[in-house]
Formats: sequence, C-alpha cells, structure tokens
Amino acid sequence: MPEKMHSDTIAAIATAMSSSGIGIVRISGSRAFEIADQVFQSRKKNVSLKEAQTHTVHYGMVKDGDQIIDEVLAVVMRGPHSYTAEDTVEIDCHGGVLIMKKILETVIKYGARPAEPGEFTKRAFLNGRIDLSQAEAVMDLIQSKNEYAMKNSISQLKGSLSKKIRKMRAELLYEIAFIESALDDPEHISLDGYEERLEEKLRPLMKEMDGMIRSADNGRIASEGIRTVILGKPNAGKSSLMNVLLGEERAIVTDIAGTTRDTLEESMQLQGISLNIVDTAGIRRTEDLVEQIGVSRARQMADQADLIIYVVDGSQPLDENDETIMEMIRDRKVLVILNKTDLATVISESELSEKTGFPVIAASAREETGIDELERQIQNMFYEGKIDFNDEVVITNVRHKTALTEAAESLRMVMRSIENRMPEDFLTIDLMDAYERLGTVIGESAGEDLVNEIFSRFCMGK
Repeated sequence: MPEKMHSDTIAAIATAMSSSGIGIVRISGSRAFEIADQVFQSRKKNVSLKEAQTHTVHYGMVKDGDQIIDEVLAVVMRGPHSYTAEDTVEIDCHGGVLIMKKILETVIKYGARPAEPGEFTKRAFLNGRIDLSQAEAVMDLIQSKNEYAMKNSISQLKGSLSKKIRKMRAELLYEIAFIESALDDPEHISLDGYEERLEEKLRPLMKEMDGMIRSADNGRIASEGIRTVILGKPNAGKSSLMNVLLGEERAIVTDIAGTTRDTLEESMQLQGISLNIVDTAGIRRTEDLVEQIGVSRARQMADQADLIIYVVDGSQPLDENDETIMEMIRDRKVLVILNKTDLATVISESELSEKTGFPVIAASAREETGIDELERQIQNMFYEGKIDFNDEVVITNVRHKTALTEAAESLRMVMRSIENRMPEDFLTIDLMDAYERLGTVIGESAGEDLVNEIFSRFCMGK
C-alpha cells in the first residue's frame, strides 16, 4: 500500500502552454493556502484562503507585492478531498502564456517548488486516493485518440480494473492463508482433498486472467488505432481509395503505374475508431531499384498490419502479381476491394471471394461508392459493432498485460505442482508469486523505480 506523503508544496501550470480563454496554475501541499494568501488578494476585504471553506471559489487579484499581475478566481480544496488528497489551490487566470508564467513564478517566489512531470497524480497515488492502474488511466485519458480509448480510460479510472485485480488477489490470499494455517496447525485444520478443491477454485480464475490477456490486442487497437495497410498491384486504385477515406488529396494519383514508390501514412477517425492507414507501393516484379525498395517496405508494413485492404482492379484480369499478394495475405485479417466497378469488370465478387477466401466489397474510388460498406465491415471485424467498457475490462497497458501473463503462468505452475503431488508449501510459493504479480498492476507490490518511471512519462502540471 502507498504511504501518505509528507513533502513540500509544489506548483505548475495545469493547462496547455498556448493562448486560450483561461489558464490554471495549481498549487498543492501543506503550505498551499499560506503561499496562495501571499499572492492572492480577494475583492472582499480580510478574506483569507487559509480560513475559507473547502470547495469554494474566490474572486480577486494575483499580486507580487504592490504589482497586480492578473484578475483571477481562486479555488480552495482542502485535503483529503482534492485531486492530490492534499490542500490545493487552483488559480484560474486569463490564458495568456506570459500571464500564466508570471503567476507561476510569483507562486514559486513565495515558497512553492516547481512540480515535476506527473507529480500531482503521483501524490494522489502515494496518498492513497487512487491506485497505480487508475493513475495510468489518467494519462491514457489525456492521450486518448478516439471514443473507444476514452471510454476504456474512464472505466479504468473509475476502478473497473482495480476491482477485478483486488478480487483476484483476495481469492489467492485466502488460499495462501489456509495452507499456511493448516501447516502450522495440522491437528485442527486438515488438507485432505484440498488440492482438488484448489484446482476447482483456480480454473475460473485462470480463465478470467486469460480473457483479460487476450483483450490486450483489442485494447491496443482501441487506444492506438487499427494499423491498416492498403495493398494491390500498381494502378489498382490504392492511392485513390486512401484519398477517399481521408476526405482529401493526400496521395498522388496518376494513370502511370508505379506512381507510389514509398509508404504514405495518415490517421483518420471511423465512427469513433482510429485508423492508421498506410498506402504502399504497388506489388509487382520490377527492375527499378527505387520501386523495389518501395515494394519491400510494403511487404514489411503488411507483416505488421492489424488489417490489410487488398485492392483489386476489376477491369483487369488477375495475374502473377495478384497471386503473390494473395500468398502474402494468407491467414491475416483482410478485406478485399473490387475496385473500378464504374468500368466494365472482368471478374465478379463471388469469383474473387472464392479465389482469396476473404469478404469482397464492390467499390469505385473514383465515384466514391462502396466506402460505407467498407467502413461497416471494418467496425464489425474488430468490434462486432460496439464495445461496452462498462461491462468488460479491456487491457490497454503493456505493463498490465505482462503482469497478468506472469501471474497466470504462476497459477499454471500451481496446477502442475498439484498434478505432480508436490508438498503444499510448494503451492504457496507460486500462489504468492501470482499474488505479488497482480499487485504490481495496482501498485501494491510496485517498487519505487517503477513508480518513478511511470510518472516521468506524464505531462507537466498533471
């Protein structure tokens, strides 16, 4: 468990360093009210922030001596009912960069220390207001790129992951305590038939862990976006399709085959899903060295893709280049676009589907038809139309996935020990290891170095 933090008073600008309507300078620590009173003068005479009720707003001026810096609102929040669980004052000022810097400099002049990146959230963790997984959810929420990532971060911030981890640890701790008690007092506590009972309890727990581990792929896609690579022969319409999806002319489109010689990467939002789209060089045999490099990069991108969109020129017969692409995309997540359906086609959707083994969408990038169906197929392929983060814990953090994987492996070791009829004290070793691994997710078994490394990635003022 994190211990309550007794430290100096910190301050930072909590809003973006750019011109805006308002800016916020946050002060937190044991001297927050004392320092704020030295720089804040209320419009009401003889009003002290130190004496003010918690969660109240006060109108006045920030001053450095006799010099007025800005007209502000001061928000008073007494610990433990604040973000950091410490006494906190937030100064809402005009959002000019110079004004915010000047107010921060004045607050520091009167006794505060500049906060380190993530130090406010770190104090919330160390003071026990949130656990480590909730602290990480704060930064994930700030950095969320789409609706799904935002919903998942909010769910974890509310404690969905923490509750599951704490429940798992409580079940493991009960078994550890039972074995230890039985070994200490065998006359009154019997272990006869215990291994079978333990197996029955661990199976659903391991199943739940494995499900959470499997969710990590969807979690990464939700938070980072779907890595989408567009493949096809030269002049199949890959760049035209990308331009239609993006809604702007990003890729160069000509009638000359091989125009795209390198990868072009762009991001877009698709009904709340992020797509990181890569347009690639046309796949074909070529003697052109530059084009060969482009084809090689296209293959590399395809190997790393979550989704491959294979664009086929419906006005041309399939050839050896198409055969090469079909071999590349075997056993992958693929949607096939039968493009140029505005022209006379020489291959049907059913023939192409039978040939590739993947769903085929008839489309025309030139006339922008078939795009709605493509978007629907992508959404159904990855999310079955929806994700409800209120009912499901989706793992988006690599550290959490690693901890769960290691905990699950420790429980498998317990099952093997039971199978091999190992003594009960061997079981407690692996049960305790699983308990500790799960504890790192919420910070109850996390070392100081790990905690410092996590919070160093936070933005300033948070």
